[in-house]
Amino acid sequence: MRYAGDEPEVRPGLLSPELAAEHPGLWLAWTELEAAPGPTPPELRERLHAMADRIRGADALAMRGREIPHAHRVFFRHVGLDPDVVRTPVEAIVLRRMQQGGLRPQGLIPDALTIATLETGVGVWAFDAAALVGALGLGLDGGRPVIADEHGPVAVLFREPDVRADVSKRTRRVVLAAVAVPGVADLFVHEALWVAWDILA
Repeated sequence: MRYAGDEPEVRPGLLSPELAAEHPGLWLAWTELEAAPGPTPPELRERLHAMADRIRGADALAMRGREIPHAHRVFFRHVGLDPDVVRTPVEAIVLRRMQQGGLRPQGLIPDALTIATLETGVGVWAFDAAALVGALGLGLDGGRPVIADEHGPVAVLFREPDVRADVSKRTRRVVLAAVAVPGVADLFVHEALWVAWDILA
């Protein structure tokens, strides 16, 4: 794949000792770029439409057995999440496609995250860079794994960002973050960030 301009600088996030000891191989990758919310451009609409057309009912049923979704499902159970209730990132998108009969455009940034997740199986989240204090990392808050900055949690792991750090119409710089669960090769985590970065850059 070719990228527009320079490749992003992918940085490893901090990891609490408790999570590192309990889940070897868990880590967070992030990168930052200038980007602002906006409507979905026509070429991105076409890309979403083409990707949605390739997803069939049989694909949705078989997905949980594939390497990356399976690794997520195993990790979910280890942290007390039922993957049939709280869907893994790529399974949530496939379920949305089946329910909607397609992938309806949601805006430039959300659609970039959707495409990156579908292409790699690794979830990507976007945060307002101006709202973050210091570097991102993974920690525990009340026993729950969270993405956090130096000021505290900004998202429960695999959930949408908290209001404090969520992208808004005032956002002009975005931090993209992807979580590597045990059993997922670093290559896919980097690729997920690169795909989203390439669309937004």
